[in-house]
This record gives sequence, structure tokens and C-alpha cells, in this order.
Amino acid sequence: MSSPAKHRALRLMHGELDACRVCPNMIGPVVHGAPVVSRVILVGQAPGPREGSFGRPFAWTAGRTMFRWFEEAMGVGEDGFRAGVYIAAVARCFPGKASGGGDRRPDADEIARCEGWLQREAAILEPELVVPVGTLAIERVLGEKMPLAEIVGELRRARWHGREVDVIALPHPSGASTWHRMEPGKTLLARALRRLARHPAMAALARE
Repeated sequence: MSSPAKHRALRLMHGELDACRVCPNMIGPVVHGAPVVSRVILVGQAPGPREGSFGRPFAWTAGRTMFRWFEEAMGVGEDGFRAGVYIAAVARCFPGKASGGGDRRPDADEIARCEGWLQREAAILEPELVVPVGTLAIERVLGEKMPLAEIVGELRRARWHGREVDVIALPHPSGASTWHRMEPGKTLLARALRRLARHPAMAALARE
């Protein structure tokens, strides 16, 4: 499929996604990135309470932290990253707040309902590199649970939606998390960002 055809397919899919209302406990609107034709897909967990009003993922404090990581490691600012990397998520609506505080983790049914969108995105884009951000996204991409210390900073090969891809996992940039600000998280995050900057799919973006 040519790049213009992929772009048209993404726009069509986004129109369907915008109309999705199948999860009764999720809080709309649906949030997704731009229909960027890229060999790199970043997969987050779910939008937070602010992203819906901005109409794009990672639009609040966690996003500012994450895009600062990319700019410092690769010299690519937020606008350049959004223009060159397709941003997806395990769930596309805000799950609401958890009873104990913080954002609620999407449940198994909600994750399963949204999985079809990821499958279609993978089929359209045929990615070379997937960047899962946070424990839920890492688990869904790699197909198993593991401590962040065992996966962040590593380059893994995985089969994701029928395609062999490279995987470079990142911790969630949430301000509520201290993992990426303490050891060994600081060192492992720096290693992961160096691997990301050197990956051919990302290096091409940095040169543009």
C-alpha cells in the first residue's frame, strides 16, 4: 500500500473510531493521534482527563515530560515527533478515576474492544518499531508481564498483530510515578532513549 493510500485508510479508520461508543464506563471523547504514515508506532495506555479537550494524546503534563525526553535524546521536538510517529493507545477514551485515586486502568473487556483498532493500525502501517509507554502498554505489546527493570533499556523482538517488530519500552512519564526519577529507572530510561535515537526508523525521523 502506498503512503497516500495508507493515509486515506487511517483517515477512514479515524472516522469510525471517533464514532465508537461501545464502552459504557469510558468517558469520551475518543482521543487519537494524527493519521501519520510512519514505521514507528508509540502505544500509550489511555488518555487522561485533559486530553479530550485538546483532541490529542499526551497533551498534558505526562506528555510534556515524554516529549522533553525525546527532544533531549534525539533533538526532535514535540511537533516534529507528532509529525513523524504514529501515536496510538491501548484504550482511546478516558477510563475515569480509580476509587483509590489516580486514573482507572481499563478493564479486560475495554482493552479487548480497543484491540481491533490497534490491529487495523498495524495492518495499515506495517511498523518496524513499536514503543510501548507504561506497564499496561508494555504488557499488551510483548504479551507478558515483567518488571520495568527487566525491559526498559532493552531492544526486544516481538510478534505484534501478525508482524515481527522491534520493541523499545519506556516507563510512563506520569508525575505520580517516581520510577523514572530514581535508580535504576534513571539509568535504564537513559539507555532506552539512546537505543531509540539509534534505531534506523527513529534516526530517519531525526534527520528530517
